[in-house]
Amino acid sequence: MNAEIDSDKPWSLGEDRDRPRVLIADDVAENRELLRETIEPHGFDAFLVPSGEVALRVARKVLPDLILLDIRMPGTLDGFAACQELKRNPETKDIPLIFITIDDDKASIVRAFKEGAVDYIIKPFSKEEALARVRTHVALHRMTQDLRDKNTALENEIARREEAESAKFHAEEKLREESERLTFLSEQEASRWGIDGLLGKSATFQAMARNVKKIQSAKSMSVLVTGESGTGKELIARAVHFGGQRSKRPFIPMNCSAIPRDLTESILFGHRKGSFSGALQDKKGLFEMADGGTLFLDEIGDLPLELQAKFLRVLEDSRFIPVGGSTEIEVDVRIVAATHQYLEELVENKCFRHDLYFRLAQYTIQAPALRERKEDIPLLALHFIKMFAKETGVEAPVLTEEAVARLVEYSFPGNIRELKNMMERAVIEAEDGRISVADLHFFKVKKTPKPDPETKVESEFHSSSLAGEELEIVERVKETGSLTNSECRELLGINIDRAYYLLNKLNSSGFIKRIGGHRGSRYVPGPNA
Repeated sequence: MNAEIDSDKPWSLGEDRDRPRVLIADDVAENRELLRETIEPHGFDAFLVPSGEVALRVARKVLPDLILLDIRMPGTLDGFAACQELKRNPETKDIPLIFITIDDDKASIVRAFKEGAVDYIIKPFSKEEALARVRTHVALHRMTQDLRDKNTALENEIARREEAESAKFHAEEKLREESERLTFLSEQEASRWGIDGLLGKSATFQAMARNVKKIQSAKSMSVLVTGESGTGKELIARAVHFGGQRSKRPFIPMNCSAIPRDLTESILFGHRKGSFSGALQDKKGLFEMADGGTLFLDEIGDLPLELQAKFLRVLEDSRFIPVGGSTEIEVDVRIVAATHQYLEELVENKCFRHDLYFRLAQYTIQAPALRERKEDIPLLALHFIKMFAKETGVEAPVLTEEAVARLVEYSFPGNIRELKNMMERAVIEAEDGRISVADLHFFKVKKTPKPDPETKVESEFHSSSLAGEELEIVERVKETGSLTNSECRELLGINIDRAYYLLNKLNSSGFIKRIGGHRGSRYVPGPNA
């Protein structure tokens, strides 16, 4: 497998992959910052640490794709000693390591390779050379990981099939154990997040919390949780479950957008042995596993249209027939569904059944965007700082007043999820026990182009009303006639959540218009374009 590397263009490993992580360990802050400035504009996330001891701890936490390690560092661990510890640890032993050194003698270079390095950089280094080496070794590491994962998956699949063919399997016992395991994991997560995860003192948050408390006692009423991506819709669903009469029974989550379309029916309702190729034994579905408890369906707008009638019947009659079965199964399940889409539009476009929508939306809870509850931002930030500091084994750093002010004024397009990720990185990179504005990594938005004085009045309106990314989307839709989420991500180089946020925002404001269902939706020019 070959990876084409173009040093003149930003580099990534695919739109569905996380940005590659590079851990930089050097006791000289200027060296660390220089390397960060060299690689971050080209699609990498840099994590900076000042010593070998901190490098070991952070490497185990973030599992980077590459480690740049200065040979000469103060403390008990110099570069060579830190490398030896990294290679002893099973979690970090396969991470490629590049030594940074001022020595160009053969003895130091030979020792570097003996200790397990894949390359070395001699200071003072060329930015172009450092970037090329980082790109090359990260690409090789990612490709090696992919190959290893595929081999492992293949070996696991072979073992699973051999076991299924040679051994008798007691389906009821295993499924009961799986249900109990899922319940235990749900309770563990609820103890960590649950009600404690629903932190806030703003009026907007308190209104939402009151709605959650009202519905907790209604044992069977369906709940629809709406809101942007990253606003904590699953936390709300868990709070509804664990605060009500079903708290001792299973909480079973399912993301409708993450399940292959042809497997959704089997996963929801179960199947009988021999009902389709690969059905080697009877298998319970999520409805049966959630009996007595709650079934949480995230991204309900992605539920296939052809299954919505059967799904509605289960909600109304509490009965269903598994795939390939002939006997009805009766269950007692509460449904909590969530979506960031506008289900009313899907109903209007005949992509979602109106009777199912009204059945799901017996009680609706709106998860507010973080920008609508700004006074909760400091509270949530401190909560995440303490949580990640405890996990990392360090003392919780102090958030400076300037950092708090910057957080409060930021719009947080990724909502609570973005704040959580930001605080995790800040805890790792904080020095001197403080998190300053410099430790906060905000999503960078391109500047809006200045309007041409000769442009028409309506064009001036659009230029002043839209941010840089939004303007690019609207112009591309006007130019090509339509745009998909995938094309939007490719155009702007952003992730799927950011693309959904921008497209939904422009759709709501009339600059573009969504047509079709979620999986096949396209966006065309709207009335305000």
